[in-house]
Amino acid sequence: MLPVAYRQRVKMFIAMGVLNNTRQLALKAVRWRTSPFPISRSWLSTVPQIEDRNILLMGLPGAGKTSVGRVVAHRLGVPVIDVDDHILEAIWKMPVADKLAEVGGERFLEEEGRALCKLSTSGSVISLTGSNPLHSGAMQHLKRTGLVVYLDVATDDIIQRLSRMKVNRIVGQEAGVPIRQILHYRKQFYEKWLDTRVLCGTGDTVEEIAEKVLQAVGRYQNSKSETFVSTRRENGSSSDSKYFSDVVLEGLAPDGGLYVPQKGFPKLDVREWLRLAEMSYPERASAMLEKCIHPMDIPGTDLRRMVFKAYGVNFASEAIAPVKHLVHNQFVQELFHGPTASFKDLALQLMPQLFAYCLPQMCNYLILVATSGDTGSAVLSGFGNLHDLDRQRVGVLVFFPEEGVSEIQKRQLTAYKEGNARSVGVLSDFDFCQRAIKTMFGDSGLTGHLAVEYGTVLSTANSINWGRLLPQVVYHASAYLDLFKDGVIKFGEPIDVCIPTGNFGNAMAALYAKQMGIPIRKIICASNQNRIVSDFITTGVCDLRNQPLIASLSPAIDILKSSNLERFLYHTSGGDGCLVRDLFTRLEKDQYFKVSESLLQKIQEEVVAGWCSEEECLAAILNVHTKTGYAMDTHTAVAKAVADRLQDPWCPVVICSTAHHGKFAPTVLKALRCPNTHYNPSDPVDQLRELASVASTPRMHQNMLRCLKENSRGEHTVCQADFSVLVEEVESMIQDSFLKVL
Repeated sequence: MLPVAYRQRVKMFIAMGVLNNTRQLALKAVRWRTSPFPISRSWLSTVPQIEDRNILLMGLPGAGKTSVGRVVAHRLGVPVIDVDDHILEAIWKMPVADKLAEVGGERFLEEEGRALCKLSTSGSVISLTGSNPLHSGAMQHLKRTGLVVYLDVATDDIIQRLSRMKVNRIVGQEAGVPIRQILHYRKQFYEKWLDTRVLCGTGDTVEEIAEKVLQAVGRYQNSKSETFVSTRRENGSSSDSKYFSDVVLEGLAPDGGLYVPQKGFPKLDVREWLRLAEMSYPERASAMLEKCIHPMDIPGTDLRRMVFKAYGVNFASEAIAPVKHLVHNQFVQELFHGPTASFKDLALQLMPQLFAYCLPQMCNYLILVATSGDTGSAVLSGFGNLHDLDRQRVGVLVFFPEEGVSEIQKRQLTAYKEGNARSVGVLSDFDFCQRAIKTMFGDSGLTGHLAVEYGTVLSTANSINWGRLLPQVVYHASAYLDLFKDGVIKFGEPIDVCIPTGNFGNAMAALYAKQMGIPIRKIICASNQNRIVSDFITTGVCDLRNQPLIASLSPAIDILKSSNLERFLYHTSGGDGCLVRDLFTRLEKDQYFKVSESLLQKIQEEVVAGWCSEEECLAAILNVHTKTGYAMDTHTAVAKAVADRLQDPWCPVVICSTAHHGKFAPTVLKALRCPNTHYNPSDPVDQLRELASVASTPRMHQNMLRCLKENSRGEHTVCQADFSVLVEEVESMIQDSFLKVL
């Protein structure tokens, strides 16, 4: 039995909410305090009941706030208030247009705001003016009375509507200033004040928009409708369901399973997708993630701020994840323009911000990560760039196979030596590193000790963490929208996606994009000679017995045990948690399982798979460069080789280019055979320079080059493949990063 003092301290941390099982209670209390609507209440019908709170419709002039407001109020059986007609004109005793002409724009905004500050009403639908959000005091007053719903209408649609209404000037528009410029300027204020967004498509009727408003209000009221469960839960049980904030912090479920949304993904309609097609990547990401993250967890305004920080000047391409034509009916999506030249950046520039936002105030968190190459440096970059206050409470420790990553990857991993981020080489393979971390999470004695002694909770940023996987859904949707926008396909026509597959997270993200409404026909999973995933999809047998991990030219997918297969089997089995638990318990015990023929058929309806040899990988790099001048990295080459065999020639395929070719410079130089190369440089910086001289497209990744120059020696800690030694490294990291609890 534990000493009395020890047990008392454990109880203290439970009371503080440090231990995961009770933290949800504290979160529920926060939700109750911050919600404009009571959450814990009985539902009288499928139509949301607003009780004594207001619904405030906000949007650009011509967005339809007045018309939609009337329909919403009628559906709810509550009063409707139009600010122009019922408040301003009643106070001013003149039409709003006359008042604007009389006093001018600046004074008009001030008088309009003062009038709204006097408004006292409840249980109503209020249609704001297009200029109300420009007055801070008025909006602060209004937000205290209820929920602000932003009718987000495309600017081109607004301009057409205003033209039909013969409106040629709006508040704040000076002579010679185009109306489009004013509309663009105003959107920042709508983004600032919204509680929830209704994305309005071209051609949406008033009734359709009103229905979307009612759904948005209902969603806001009922956060319990968007919970997460473990892939290993008892069938039909929801007693262990968690909120988004919980699963981002916990990473792995207590029963060893992975978290998934209990009710699946929201589905966007065609008009909503067409709106997103015209948006930038950060705007697409913001709109999609708002649909997937409940505003009680992260309000839309805060989420948008994080998204725009994640996908900004830190990316070498303004397009973030551009799609380019490769050959024939094949396209390549370049996912390597982030800070570490890997697709991992698309998730890990955002995930640390989500994580820090969800942190409770009473404890520290140590992020443990196992990497086969690219994940580690992306995690270190993302968490290392948090604000100072967040870095004081969040540490990152990365374990990587010392001999299983490229020299360039190692230089990137070991560039972080101080502060809250560190990497440790392990004299074993990726599977050992990942298995050790999962064992730590499942060791209640260890996690309890760390919580009590250091006030520190363990979490993870691998793709087993939902906050890491979710942002990846965006770039698969974005690829389709770019093909549509460029005229390659009509919306609704299918595409295939080919993904170099290791931990299966990227493939799952594509499946989730399909759930949201993107017409992906097949996901093609491409393996190298470590082909466990490919064999499983082909045969239904997952067999790790006597299967050594073989070092390859594409080390990021040198993985035998793919964690996200759990999510995939949960998805294809219709949410059968008992089946998933039994299969993966058997895999842990016997290193083997086989699925039924009926389940295999469902698997193969979603994905197909193949693998390629080392020779085929090198040949693909040379062949594409010879034909097009385009240089691929080894992982993209694996996908290209498999896509050539499995692609339907009548269906476009998007090949995910998961890393910049410079990360594997020696291999790419070898593949290109470089007849003009007079020497074989050993220094990574010289290798990149040599590669740039023979392969100019895509251009060299400057951030990666700078990192290698600054970390020329790459000194770091290397430890034996011993679980207890890794635990010691964890405790040492915590001691160096956080103050002990006295």
